[in-house]
Amino acid sequence: MSKFCIPSKPCLMICIVLMALLGPMSDAKKCPFEAIFNFGDSNTDTGGFWAAFPTERLPFGMTYFKRPSGRATDGRVIIDFLAQGLGQPFVSPYLQSIGSDYRHGANFATLASTVLLPNTSLFVTGVSPFSLAIQLNQMKHFKVKVDELHYSGKTNLPPPDIFRKSLYTFYIGQNDFTGNLASIGIRGVKKYLPQVISQIASTIKEIYALGGRTFLVLNLAPIEYNSMLKEAMKKTRKDLPKAEVIYVDIHTVMLKLFQHPTSHGMTYGTKACCGEGGGAYNFNPQVYCGNSKVIDGHTLNATACSDPHNYVSWDGIHATEAANKLVAYAILNGSYSHPAFSLYNYCDIHPFT
Repeated sequence: MSKFCIPSKPCLMICIVLMALLGPMSDAKKCPFEAIFNFGDSNTDTGGFWAAFPTERLPFGMTYFKRPSGRATDGRVIIDFLAQGLGQPFVSPYLQSIGSDYRHGANFATLASTVLLPNTSLFVTGVSPFSLAIQLNQMKHFKVKVDELHYSGKTNLPPPDIFRKSLYTFYIGQNDFTGNLASIGIRGVKKYLPQVISQIASTIKEIYALGGRTFLVLNLAPIEYNSMLKEAMKKTRKDLPKAEVIYVDIHTVMLKLFQHPTSHGMTYGTKACCGEGGGAYNFNPQVYCGNSKVIDGHTLNATACSDPHNYVSWDGIHATEAANKLVAYAILNGSYSHPAFSLYNYCDIHPFT
């Protein structure tokens, strides 16, 4: 039986069942990817933002960790599942000084990060100071320290040759557009598209110079951005002939989940598990998940459902662990990658629960 199931034929849930039943392939092969270095925002943050600004609380983390874990969902995010699939531990946040182990990479993503340098403060608009350029500088500093400390007995760091043996993932850019949408509108946001894409491409080239060779770039919600990003990644592949630069269309995967949740083992597509207001969306932009607020003399509470596995949307902004798992399967499978790129061709993928 083939392990290269296509999540859309007939549905993503078939992929989960097959992979769980088959487990690792019998013909063991050495996986060339010994680490993951991730760049992103809240969609893949595993604790960086809350390490810098520790205020997270339940119901975040309620499903898998049973406590707040620095992730903007009820459990694991996409990067967690990719790490598990490769048989690696969760990727430690670069900003988390306590309990981190960087032998299998580092996660530079932080909640509310942008690709472009922010022109405002976290305390004014909520945007993270750790933009992609800062995350890249952190990566460079990480490499310097790995080279310096390799022979000093620092066991929580990888060997210096790790950077050629790593998977580099990018899931960032949404905040560059949504953060300014209300003030400048769609037409204003469109002006930022080339700058954002150019910054991602140049970041890949700088990491290539550090030794990186395999890059997965995840696309975003539909804002006339994805087609431009796809073309830019195609050009970047030509500029870096020794690299694999993969454009991953997770937007299509998420759209299938939102539109047809029951086909993929869930009940609610657009309704948030954790929110306030009920209805089709259960989302109130004045009261975010886990918070309470008095509005017009009434106390409104944004509480979590008891069954997040039945929801695609966690809080009206981020996906649930259940949805993240399905997206991760699609990435591992490679059926939404351009050019086609299945990690099953390279590694014995470990099943995850």
